[in-house]
Amino acid sequence: MTGPESARGPKAVAKFLRPRSVAIVGISTRTGSAGQVILQSLKLNKFEGDIHLVGRSAEPIDGRPVLKSPEELPEGVDLAVFTLPAAGVRDAVAACVKRKVGSAMIFAAGFAETGEQEMQDEVANTARNGGLAIVGPNCLGVTNNVNGMMLHMLFAREALRFGKGSKPGIAFVGQSGGMLGHFQRAADGRGVPLSYVISTGNEIGLESTDFIEYLADDPTTSVLVVYTEQVRRPREFLAAIRRCRVAGKPVILMFPGRSAKSKQAALSHTGALVGDYATMRTVVEDTGAIVVTTMDEMMDLAELLVRFPKPPVKGPGVFTASGAFVGLSNDMGEDLGLEFPSLEPATLKLFDEMLPEYGNYGNPLDVTAGFTPASLPAAVKALIDDPNIGMLFISFPINTAIVVQAFNKGMEGSDKPKVMVALGDTWTLGPDVMEAVRQSPAVFSRSSDRMLRAIALYTRYGRMLARPPAASPETIKGLPKLPKGAAPEWLGKKLLAAAGIRVPGGDLARNVVEAATIATRIVYPVVLKAQAAALSHKTEAGGVMLNIGDPTALRAAWDKLMTNVKRAAPDVKLDGALVEKMSPKGLELMVGAKRDPGWGTVLLLGLGGIWVEALGDVQLLPGDAGEEQILEALRKLRSAKLLDGVRGAPPSDVEAVAQTVMAIGRLMRTIPELIEIDINPLMVHAKGQGATALDALIVAE
Repeated sequence: MTGPESARGPKAVAKFLRPRSVAIVGISTRTGSAGQVILQSLKLNKFEGDIHLVGRSAEPIDGRPVLKSPEELPEGVDLAVFTLPAAGVRDAVAACVKRKVGSAMIFAAGFAETGEQEMQDEVANTARNGGLAIVGPNCLGVTNNVNGMMLHMLFAREALRFGKGSKPGIAFVGQSGGMLGHFQRAADGRGVPLSYVISTGNEIGLESTDFIEYLADDPTTSVLVVYTEQVRRPREFLAAIRRCRVAGKPVILMFPGRSAKSKQAALSHTGALVGDYATMRTVVEDTGAIVVTTMDEMMDLAELLVRFPKPPVKGPGVFTASGAFVGLSNDMGEDLGLEFPSLEPATLKLFDEMLPEYGNYGNPLDVTAGFTPASLPAAVKALIDDPNIGMLFISFPINTAIVVQAFNKGMEGSDKPKVMVALGDTWTLGPDVMEAVRQSPAVFSRSSDRMLRAIALYTRYGRMLARPPAASPETIKGLPKLPKGAAPEWLGKKLLAAAGIRVPGGDLARNVVEAATIATRIVYPVVLKAQAAALSHKTEAGGVMLNIGDPTALRAAWDKLMTNVKRAAPDVKLDGALVEKMSPKGLELMVGAKRDPGWGTVLLLGLGGIWVEALGDVQLLPGDAGEEQILEALRKLRSAKLLDGVRGAPPSDVEAVAQTVMAIGRLMRTIPELIEIDINPLMVHAKGQGATALDALIVAE
């Protein structure tokens, strides 16, 4: 089968990662050239398939004939490695398509990342239409430790071939070859097994999504680490992450785009158009990926997951010999949202019996400077065996192998995750200590700060996996029909009310007489608000009149409102004015939703009024978030203390906020044409008194 369908997907990836035949296109006789490096790599790794050379040499290279053009290749070669400059890639791709080559790896830079978008698109279209799966351009190579093949443009090296009984390892997939080099060296240095390291470059053919799909079913890979700068097919990407989740394989994801400078850097690096970082992060984390923001987090978390694939739901037991570290770790835990569970009374009683009587024991556990190595095994065992503890974190001054051996003995028999940090930064540990470390069941580190950050991500992932799936999508009946574009506030509020969201009592008035009738019905004081879909900034146009107390004031307010709007927006035709009951005071929040064409729906909540723009204190949630998730997000706001009431104000009705946000999610599911809902402010009243949507912007397509 040839054509676009054969240019991507797991079958195409298999031809690239496990080729039975390889062609080096662009080989030269120059020692150290990319083509020579690839040939040397194939020989070092004892490649057993056919090797074909294409270049300008009239003489054989390494005893092998050199073809003048890829058009002379036998039909059906699995992998062509291009060691050509960018200028030669277009014709070589066309020739490989003719010869039904399965996949091609292109090292050359000089495409979209340097502004040559048109040439990149032409090469991509030729390959895709001809069924040629391309990796690159602008990539550095691939390492396959499973079958023993390493093809890198800069050096020839033997892959760490998996032997019989090898444990599954980490697969690194990323658009940055330099970043992957860092992780590959870090993993090798830690002795962490690697299955694959795949540099994808500009991704004009095979993308991260294709490799995730393949690795989801690969028995030699237990953890996926992905660095991506652009996801071109979000739905397929999310589906691939779901496949990994079902297979029990964590996906650790890093992508730039949190800052304007980062977005520009990505454009110049791989020609990627970075999407909305916050939206993407919210959706992929809800799907099952773990998003990290630093290289340290990525590597530390990957090691934790490959050693202990089942992350805990409960927090760690912290074991130290420093009272200062107890305080520091408590502070850091609070900053990270990492809970240190309380210990059972029976565990505390054991500590009192086995440790110095002047200690103050709990979690974190400080065994004090008066500890003896002989007391450590029992103390460690008591802490890790406590039913409230999800894992063990040791942060300790390790001077001798005896201490490590004591810890190892205490950890024996427990299947809970374990981390051991030797304090002292880069102070050299003796060979006997390091030998005891190698025999330890714990992940080893020299940085407590780094490991606490990794543990926070690790336990958060465990809680996400344990969270019950969202309920089946609900739909809402009897909703008003919306026009395309922004709906006027009065119509938007009818939609909200139909969804169960409380809005102020009132109605649309076409003239002052109707306004007076409505005001009498709902009882003064009232609010007047000019209404037109085209009038998005009513307050700036003088189109909002507050706290109107009687019929005389209402008539004066009506005349003033109409005069203001006519002066500020003479071309806008008003539907009339919305007459509403003046709302009691409360805490102003902003809640809403946005539908991204690729990533789907996200919900938003934050401090409302003018503060949402001034402070940007917002949290994003998946479109099907439940009450528990929403309440947790409210507590993550920097302004969360306001919810509890300050300066005599009563606590806010946070449960009503959660119900409002869930109703917004139901609206987005019910009406596919909805692309944005913005309630600002949502006036949140005292606990038990609900919340009221005072203003609403609804946009449909």
